[in-house]
Amino acid sequence: MTAVGHAVIRVDVSEIQIERARELVPGAQFTRGDLAEDRLGVGRSGGSCYGRGMRLVSFRHGSRGSYGSMNDDGSVADVGAVLGGRHADLRSVLAAGALEELAAASLRAPVLEFDSVDLLPPIPEPPRIFCIGINYTAHREETGRVAVAHPTVFVRFASSLVGSGSPLERPRVSEAFDYEGELAVVIGRAGRHIGAGDALAHVAGYSCFNDGSVRDWQRHTSQFTPGKNFDRSGSFGPWIVTEDEIPDPSALALTTRLSGEVMQHSSVDRLIFDIPALIAYLSTFTELQPGDVIATGTPGGVGMAREPQRWMQVDEVVEVEITNIGVLRNVVSQEVGP
Repeated sequence: MTAVGHAVIRVDVSEIQIERARELVPGAQFTRGDLAEDRLGVGRSGGSCYGRGMRLVSFRHGSRGSYGSMNDDGSVADVGAVLGGRHADLRSVLAAGALEELAAASLRAPVLEFDSVDLLPPIPEPPRIFCIGINYTAHREETGRVAVAHPTVFVRFASSLVGSGSPLERPRVSEAFDYEGELAVVIGRAGRHIGAGDALAHVAGYSCFNDGSVRDWQRHTSQFTPGKNFDRSGSFGPWIVTEDEIPDPSALALTTRLSGEVMQHSSVDRLIFDIPALIAYLSTFTELQPGDVIATGTPGGVGMAREPQRWMQVDEVVEVEITNIGVLRNVVSQEVGP
């Protein structure tokens, strides 16, 4: 819908477009030709005026990369077409503290049908991608790990991630391709030595993350890096829900499905090191930057720990769903090439 002042404007969108949006946000009320009465800034941006309550997306439209926000009708506001000369991407928007500018621009941005875009990771090139290992008790127990005093931290490369709807690549060198559904935290404000009590003020928003893992390569040494960084082996998206929409991230529920079967289900309040503790710890050794991503860890139920072990197979669909965020969905493909 589009609203100016208290005007009521009718918007018609395709049923296909609405159905695709419903798949990504189960339970959301998208209707065709719906009528809405709203104040300026509510409706097309999906939230309150000037940068609040948005679902931020990065995408490719034809040969052009862009960014913007999801509209309430399931379409995409192509804000990059308006602000691209000032802010090249969402990372630049966050670095400039320009979410209010993005929200205002979304009201005059070109509108694209959802089916006409390919989603990218919401931050396509994060400054850093921090991943937290063994951060749910059930996962620690199923892997036989002992309790630790500090978070287990490793990193992923941007080249290892795809957006929702793009295929994950099962490596040619391994059959042990595992899923790990996680909550991703996106940093919006820089900071060093951030106290846990101030940590959430540095968060721009939240997203879904699949920390796809090549288990035999992960176990080559005590370092996780090789098994966590095969090209296009993980995913991130479908969008970032801004932090004001999720005042208590510990209340979120996470579910991972493989070919429709629930493999993982847990609440974020079961994290061993919660989000404020992670931000405080990471910011002790490095200044966190806008666009940094923190993948907070996976709950129990990974394929490696099952009997028999359950690996992702070619043509299977893997989904990571988090309440109030949406569904990150990918089909598994086979790596090809020389």
